Amino acid sequence: MIRKIVQIDAEKCNGCGECVPACAEGAIRIENGKAVLSADNLCDGLGACLGECPQDAIHIIEREADEFDEEAVAHHLAQTLPESDHTTPPPAPQHAPHGGCPGSRAMTLEPPPSTASPTDTASQPSQLGQWPVQLHLVPTSAPYFQNADLLIAADCAPFAYAGFHRDFLAGKALVIGCPKLDDNNFYEEKLAELFRVSSIKSITVLRMEVPCCGGIVMAARRALAASGKVIPFKEVTIGIRGEVK
Repeated sequence: MIRKIVQIDAEKCNGCGECVPACAEGAIRIENGKAVLSADNLCDGLGACLGECPQDAIHIIEREADEFDEEAVAHHLAQTLPESDHTTPPPAPQHAPHGGCPGSRAMTLEPPPSTASPTDTASQPSQLGQWPVQLHLVPTSAPYFQNADLLIAADCAPFAYAGFHRDFLAGKALVIGCPKLDDNNFYEEKLAELFRVSSIKSITVLRMEVPCCGGIVMAARRALAASGKVIPFKEVTIGIRGEVK
């Protein structure tokens, strides 16, 4: 099948290895001092590793490649665990959702101490100025996109960042999505159409720090390039504990 997949330029690659931990699926390894793709079916084509290469040696291309296989990824990750991690059997593939992405690992987060007064019970008003917000559902020609500052948010970000409405959403049109669960090609096409038909004034992409979330940034950048427009673009990363990185 023809699909998007990572291509590594061996001439540019200096073997620094920065891309290896950035690939949640373990599809990249260092061999003979160069980064190489272990197998086509381990690469999801989202490009979370792209921004980690200081030599600009990694790009996404379209070519004939085996289909991305999450079960193969789970098996591969189980086989490549450090020896110390083999004291207990690795989970079966069905218990390693989304290719073992670290962003899918279950964690309990202790909330930070509250600084609010015990008597301060006033709720903050919502800053949402439209509906729907899911990228699959929004009409690209909706009036609320005209002359708008656009916020493209990974759908986990509003839950991680407590001040989402106040600090990011206020005064902006919003679309949300998850590049790990949805079709990133669709995101690119939908956003490119949105940029073409609407007079967007600025673009802010709010992503989570997990590698797979880089796909939504990549989709937005490619969509902007495909639209042929020049629009101010800002990327903000939120940590899983709610801090701005």
